[in-house]
Amino acid sequence: MTATAPAAEATVRKSSPGAARGPRRRTGRIRRIGLPYLLLLPALLLELLVHLVPMVIGIVMSFKELTQFYIRDWGTAPWASFDNYSVSVDFDAPVGKALLHSFLVTVAFTLLSVGLCWLIGTAAAVFMQDTFRGRGLLRALFLVPYALPVYAAVITWVFMFQHDNGLVNHVLHDQLGLTDKPSFWLIGDNSFIALLTVSVWKGWPFAFLIVMAGLQNIPRELYEAAALDGAGMIQQLRRITLPSLRPVNQVLVLVLFLWTFNDFNTPYVLFGKSAPEAADLISVHIYQASFVTWNFGTGSAMSVLLLLFLLVVTGVYLALTSRGRRTAQ
Repeated sequence: MTATAPAAEATVRKSSPGAARGPRRRTGRIRRIGLPYLLLLPALLLELLVHLVPMVIGIVMSFKELTQFYIRDWGTAPWASFDNYSVSVDFDAPVGKALLHSFLVTVAFTLLSVGLCWLIGTAAAVFMQDTFRGRGLLRALFLVPYALPVYAAVITWVFMFQHDNGLVNHVLHDQLGLTDKPSFWLIGDNSFIALLTVSVWKGWPFAFLIVMAGLQNIPRELYEAAALDGAGMIQQLRRITLPSLRPVNQVLVLVLFLWTFNDFNTPYVLFGKSAPEAADLISVHIYQASFVTWNFGTGSAMSVLLLLFLLVVTGVYLALTSRGRRTAQ
């Protein structure tokens, strides 16, 4: 009798539906949890190959004395320790002084470009909230600079900025008479204005698109109630629109800052390999330090310093914005 009790208990356990359902349910839960990671695996592998592996190689190169003599087998280049970084941050030496000048030019250019892009994009998005004939066509025209390929758009601006037969000098000097003589826009101090003009023209439609999407989430009842209370357009903009767009603007400003600070295509197509001193952005400066002077170790060190600077700025910006969001709540 005692011998048949375990057998009977085992038979009952096998016949119990809960006992069979338990392992099956656990296996199904594991599959559900693992399926998203399995689907993300190809994207993670591509991200590793495209971004992380070159980044690690660049960091290793920054600690080597890598010049044109070792370019065929850069692994054999002598170990330079922190010499490349010391040369880059020595602001009394020519290399460090040129890098500091490029950094300051890039900061000024980024602040002006991001500010103007946000201002023009926000103004256009607010203007487009009203219904009028041709609004859809005007929205499409506003997005044309953002949709155009960068090289085609910037090359068009290169022809427009030509000294003798460019459209800009033709309008400003020949038609309007605002200048005494045709200006050189691609050399000298005017190169900064030309670069800023192209950057704003190319970037403000993105700000317009993001702000316009954010405005769709603001209830129209708020504006109607504010209008009944006697609030004008400026007061509605200050009290309703801008506070409601704060989360959108926080992300927008960060994205525009990173894109503009790292922009290489615009100055490279506009000026070529050697940008004027007034428009010497740090992206082109690092390119010149690497591929023109063939000093890849110093250029890699400059790239790592740029990466660290952007990481610090991004971290501080996210900390400040998250603290301000918690304070507002």
